[in-house]
Amino acid sequence: MPVTGQTPDTEPAGDEIEATPSRVRRHGVALAVRLAVVAGVLVLAGGGVWFVTRASDPVASPTTTDIPALSVKAVDVQPGSIAPVSAAAAGGADQGTAPQSAKPSGGDPLESWAEQVADATGIPARAVRAYGNAELAMRSADAGCRISWATLAGVGRIESNHGQYGGAVLGADGRPSKPIIGVPLDGSAGVRAITDTDRGRFDGDPVADRAVGPMQFIPSTWAKWASDGSGDGMGDPQQIDDAALAAARYLCAGGRDMAGPSGWWSGILSYNNSTEYAQKVFGLADGYAKSAQRVRAG
Repeated sequence: MPVTGQTPDTEPAGDEIEATPSRVRRHGVALAVRLAVVAGVLVLAGGGVWFVTRASDPVASPTTTDIPALSVKAVDVQPGSIAPVSAAAAGGADQGTAPQSAKPSGGDPLESWAEQVADATGIPARAVRAYGNAELAMRSADAGCRISWATLAGVGRIESNHGQYGGAVLGADGRPSKPIIGVPLDGSAGVRAITDTDRGRFDGDPVADRAVGPMQFIPSTWAKWASDGSGDGMGDPQQIDDAALAAARYLCAGGRDMAGPSGWWSGILSYNNSTEYAQKVFGLADGYAKSAQRVRAG
């Protein structure tokens, strides 16, 4: 998360698939929204868009210095030596392979794929869909970045357990059942000192900033990278489509190739300037991608 490490100096916006009685109609809505999101990202990349940012009635959370429930073991990988295995989201191809075959007719390929990957990885399907959508959007907006949904999932697992931190439940609308708000950045042991920049709008704290949402953006960073991944015309750091696309844009900034060793490590270390953190994300991303590959092979 851009909080305990260094605030990124390079920039990041997803897709919500609305449930409808007709599965065919849902596919059409999903595709239309996804195309709108891609168009929005392309405009954002050009630096010429304004939209409303939404706050989700934040309430400042208790002060803690760690999130034990989200503890993940770091893998023994030398920074910059290798990137995690890459597995493409539905609608595209893995590097060096032919395009993925079509999913069952009548359904949205991304939704169908997300359900299968969720079963294989334990990630909520709604979160998988958000990560996959962010990958697809960036594939159109910045093909050279080659960011993988699995890397976004690795970040999301550490930051909020995919929007489930503190007993929250990730809803069909992509929002946790209660806002996810991090520790106050007041200079206490292990955290940076960042005085309030949003008057408590996003984090409920008028004194010090706090990281917010499934991908844990600090308010000042969200102000720069706010993204509309759900296609509703608003950027909400608590909404996982918005947050995942913002994270993808942030990681891709500066011309990074997130499928290559140098770009991947540079991106993750810009998110949180900790080698141990990056090694944890690596292990998760690599494992998620391999699980998804087994799903496709089956």
